[in-house]
Amino acid sequence: MLETVKYLLGSAGPSGFGSKSTAEIVTEQSPDLRSVTAIITGATSGIGAETARVLAKRGAKLILPARSLKVAEETKARILSESPDAEVIVMALDLSSLSSVRKFVTEFESLNFPLNLLINNAGKFAHQHAISEDGIEMTFATNHLGHFLLTKLLLKKMIETANETGVQGRIVNVSSSIHGWFSGDSIQYLRLITKDKSEYDATRAYALSKLANVLHTKELAQILKKMGANVTVNCVHPGIVRTRLTREREGLVTDLVFFLTSKLLKTIPQAAATTCYVATHPRLANVSGKYFADCNEVSSSKLGSNLTEAARIWSASEIMVAKNSNAHLDPLETLL
Repeated sequence: MLETVKYLLGSAGPSGFGSKSTAEIVTEQSPDLRSVTAIITGATSGIGAETARVLAKRGAKLILPARSLKVAEETKARILSESPDAEVIVMALDLSSLSSVRKFVTEFESLNFPLNLLINNAGKFAHQHAISEDGIEMTFATNHLGHFLLTKLLLKKMIETANETGVQGRIVNVSSSIHGWFSGDSIQYLRLITKDKSEYDATRAYALSKLANVLHTKELAQILKKMGANVTVNCVHPGIVRTRLTREREGLVTDLVFFLTSKLLKTIPQAAATTCYVATHPRLANVSGKYFADCNEVSSSKLGSNLTEAARIWSASEIMVAKNSNAHLDPLETLL
């Protein structure tokens, strides 16, 4: 009850920020970002668009990958209307397609840009069951697997940039407190909903994908530490906010739920605050493998803190993104 009251009041936590803080407020103390190059997925609407707007305002050079180049160009135009000197580059990327992820990384590397910041923000809530072109359930493929491969392929560039500039690189994975709703065997459930449409539950599938984001963060932090890399990775819960993530569930029921929970909803500037805080604030230097909400470190779910499960999800992800992997042949069977 006390935590709920603090949330509603927007009381500041140890960081000095709380649920009512906005992305602009939390970046006021950030260093000049004019030397920072950032990739932000899902930046054409909602939290991602606000994150991009604020980071551009602070001087960062932005790479905006998107499925729709037209929509991305419109986002770029809005950013430039407020920050005329901003450098914003639009590129094509469909996170549900592993070949698209590989193509994006190849094209990005051809630009010879440094890479200081990677914000894995894009998210999908699929009410209808679907399978990706790689044979993986669509929500998991988009929310986790695409970002897993994107991060894997960009990691060398991030480490090189950090070594050359002396500026610590940061990776931010945008998850959700809904990750705590998932229980059971993650790999077994993924196999089940990939193979059997009748077993699909949209909310549980989304929770699984968000749990995978948290576990990805945990395992990658361990790997980066062992490598001695000057790159950190952290995970965030942006808060409850109505964005285009719910676009497949518009209707009376959705409208009623959001009306009844309106006092708990954040504005988009508030929802983007934790991402921007974790991406830029000086106090988070050398902080890695943590989970944040309302711009403060909090605990993830019990399963989300399980290092054995993190290693298991990592192994499964490596198998699924391998070029010689065929998801239709059930490559995850050996992990059960």
